[in-house]
Amino acid sequence: MTSLGLFAILLTLAAVFGVVNARTLRLPTTIGVLVFALLASLVMLAINPLIPGYDLRVLSRQFLDVVDLPHTLLNGALSFLLFAGALQVDLTVLLSRKLAVLALALIATLLAVFLFGGAMWLIFPFLGPAVPFIWCIVLGTILAPTDPVSVIGMLRRIGLPAPLQAVFAGESLFNDGVGVVVYGAALGVAVGGNSVFSGAEIFSSFIVEAFGGGLLGLVLGWVAVRLMRLVDDAHLELILSLALAAGTFSLAAALGMSGPIAVVVAGLTLGARRSRSALSESSRSELMTFWSLVDEVLNMLLFLLIGFEVLAIAFRLSHVTAVLIAIPLSIIVRAISVLVATLPIQLRNRDRGRSLILLTWGGLRGGISVALALGLPENDVRPALLAVSYGVVVFTIIVQGLTIERVARLFYHVEEP
Repeated sequence: MTSLGLFAILLTLAAVFGVVNARTLRLPTTIGVLVFALLASLVMLAINPLIPGYDLRVLSRQFLDVVDLPHTLLNGALSFLLFAGALQVDLTVLLSRKLAVLALALIATLLAVFLFGGAMWLIFPFLGPAVPFIWCIVLGTILAPTDPVSVIGMLRRIGLPAPLQAVFAGESLFNDGVGVVVYGAALGVAVGGNSVFSGAEIFSSFIVEAFGGGLLGLVLGWVAVRLMRLVDDAHLELILSLALAAGTFSLAAALGMSGPIAVVVAGLTLGARRSRSALSESSRSELMTFWSLVDEVLNMLLFLLIGFEVLAIAFRLSHVTAVLIAIPLSIIVRAISVLVATLPIQLRNRDRGRSLILLTWGGLRGGISVALALGLPENDVRPALLAVSYGVVVFTIIVQGLTIERVARLFYHVEEP
């Protein structure tokens, strides 16, 4: 199958599921596509024994292997998703909440890794074979990055305070990069089996990847803005933005820096108010419309693949039990990590914990977590880690994603439209 044919199949399925959702469940588009992809997967699993001579599960796995979600997302689509998200953030408001964003992206992410990983290390022996501590830490890194997707758009739509929107958006953009860096370090220790590696080497590697990536993104974003000032052609400016997203991500990866952090900083630089003055009003409108469409299409395809990935996971009874325990545990860990990371800010603002509740319930996991889990090497612990990761991701997207608006309206007393 050609790459074009594969893309055509995925886009057609996403479009069909989107239309069916719009006519029936009327869920947010990305979540609706995920739900119908899950339903289609379950139907395939149910009818598989009724079709002799064909194993739909094997055929589906072969198709998913061709798609290769970890490679497709982490080495391709992620650059455009993060860039599109960064363009929509008001940098001025984000900078006014820089301490909260930094605390959530760094401190809360690392706390979540060790709290969740340590708790699962204690729980696994009661459910089946014990999972080594370092592999539980890897599991923590998989589920640490948050991916609100439609939550940010919802927050903007219902009129929540701009600073809170900025904190949500900033955390979701930057902790993806932090999570990927920590995942790589933890996986290296787990595969190498050398715990000594986890000291100064990991810290220095993190500094180079994170801060080096941020500096690279800032420089390339500035260069792109300067180039846009030299032209007055909306289509050429769109091409420059595409080159900035793809080029920044690729160059950062080639230099051993964090591609996600680099492309986020580049997107924020281009989307800043001062940078937007380089574009005419019509050019800015076309740029934002284009990247909004890119964001919507890629998220629909990503959620479609998440729904079909259930066909590639072999669930056992112990895995189901682990998932049922991991779901509430992930929420508790999220609440603790957010509280500890932002405690000084919470005490100073005195908003009676409303932002803590919203940040906790809005901490959805998404495609990055699934991609990281699918990228685990084949070993004895992989099936358990993959099942737990997938279960938590699907729960947060469907349950938390569909109820976050009610939670926001309840605690911030925003009137119904």
